[in-house]
Amino acid sequence: MTTLKKGDQAPNFSGVDQDGKLHSLTDYVGKKLVVFFYPKANTPGCTAEACDLRDNFERFQANNYALLGVSADSQKAQGKFKDKFEFPFPLLADEDRKVIEAFGVWGPKKFMGREYDGIHRTTFVIDEKGIIEDVISDVKTKAHAAQILG
Repeated sequence: MTTLKKGDQAPNFSGVDQDGKLHSLTDYVGKKLVVFFYPKANTPGCTAEACDLRDNFERFQANNYALLGVSADSQKAQGKFKDKFEFPFPLLADEDRKVIEAFGVWGPKKFMGREYDGIHRTTFVIDEKGIIEDVISDVKTKAHAAQILG
């Protein structure tokens, strides 16, 4: 599934957020970047994960981190999700899955005995120089900030 690992150069991605603003890896040079991929906006697990990150946002900022959420939802869906829960970070609307596939988080999944292709909930922590510091594939949605910040 995910072939990227700690020590690898992060993909030089670019994608638009809920407001149509373009974000790319080069925008975050000099900051640590948390890129968290989630299956679908406004679903229980994704909401718990994003709200935990929101609730710890000041801790992230104090440690020079920027956060970026990514799913294949539309800009409109991402905008509603962001507004509803007042997220202080952008959500990329990666409808063509360019960012998702660059990070290798799209693939076969199983849910209630049914197999389908989708986004694997995965978080990448990227250092100030664009090198992957950590890959978290076993995301604890209600305590995700603690997994990242320790």
